[in-house]
Amino acid sequence: QVQLLESGGGLVQPGGSLRLSCAASGSFDGISSMGWFRRAPGKERELVATVTSDGRTIYADPVKGRFTISRDNAKNTVTLQMNSLKPEDTAVYYCGAMVKVADTWRDDWGPGTQVTVSS
Repeated sequence: QVQLLESGGGLVQPGGSLRLSCAASGSFDGISSMGWFRRAPGKERELVATVTSDGRTIYADPVKGRFTISRDNAKNTVTLQMNSLKPEDTAVYYCGAMVKVADTWRDDWGPGTQVTVSS
């Protein structure tokens, strides 16, 4: 089984920046996509950004131009640089990965890290 752990969340003022990191560990045969999702109060979980092992990225429209996702395949880590943060970015951010375990692909998630954007 794979374990995902996020770090880097916290409280920032509007216009500020945060960098989230996620590390995968445990027993698995491979990881394809890694990414970030978020869930704001009263809303469904939504995609923030994903990156494949060959570097292809997808960004949700609300974060395009402000957030940057990157990945280190050798270290099994993924980061999310968040700039120009807005109050509407406030959410629990989850690291997710498509993981191969025992010849089966599955989605795994970290426990989440809180990001609060407020004055």
